[in-house]
Amino acid sequence: MFSTMAQRLQELMVLFFLAIFSKAVAGLKPYTRANLMPDAANNNYCLSWRLAVEANNVRGWRTVPAQCLRYIEAYMIGGQYDRDLEFITQQIWSYVSGIVPSSDGLDAWILDVDDTCISNVFYYKGKRYGCDPYDPAGFKAWALMGGCPAIPPLLRLFLDLVEGGFKVFLVTGRDQESLGQATADNLHNQGFIGYERLILRTASYKGQSAVKYKSDIRKQLVEEGYRIWGNVGDQWSDLQGEFLGNRTFKLPNPMYFVP
Repeated sequence: MFSTMAQRLQELMVLFFLAIFSKAVAGLKPYTRANLMPDAANNNYCLSWRLAVEANNVRGWRTVPAQCLRYIEAYMIGGQYDRDLEFITQQIWSYVSGIVPSSDGLDAWILDVDDTCISNVFYYKGKRYGCDPYDPAGFKAWALMGGCPAIPPLLRLFLDLVEGGFKVFLVTGRDQESLGQATADNLHNQGFIGYERLILRTASYKGQSAVKYKSDIRKQLVEEGYRIWGNVGDQWSDLQGEFLGNRTFKLPNPMYFVP
């Protein structure tokens, strides 16, 4: 009798726990990848966005998506940006090693300045790595300080090109009248010594796109007899248009877009 009652009590307890468990399971949210790894899902989106930007599939963007702030910050200062620069510079060196400059002094390379030769990462940290809109007055004040550090692999590349007998032209969209001297001093202080010419945007190019302006500069150099072996920049507008040279090399920059 007692064993029958104990067995019945055990059965009732099992039924009770099964009922409680079924209610708990019914209240669970369905499995989704977002619920499991929300940070990873956001990083995946931002990785895709950055890849599309670097491939020039996303154009005319004004700011970095707000949800990508931490991702871009980690990319720019966490080491991957530096590794990408080193990798691309190695590709440039491999190409340069196969060129034998002539003795006429007309073998040329073109390098952009901002975020190609010298870095604005510290400035853009204050602009949330591009999540804030472009601030012309703020950037001008920063550039006038002349404190942009050299980008190490590009400085080494520059010095090797000069030592190797190439004429290096630094072509920038910075305004010649207001930023010419500060830019020249900044470059000199960071070790960019020995270039053939620093070319800045004059009043005659005001309002024109970077593609139009830089195409005209390259055309002038070709008409002077220079052979452009390579063209390096962080913006697609550095590398589009006419008279591009034998090869172009795009450096990473997910912080801003110059049309």
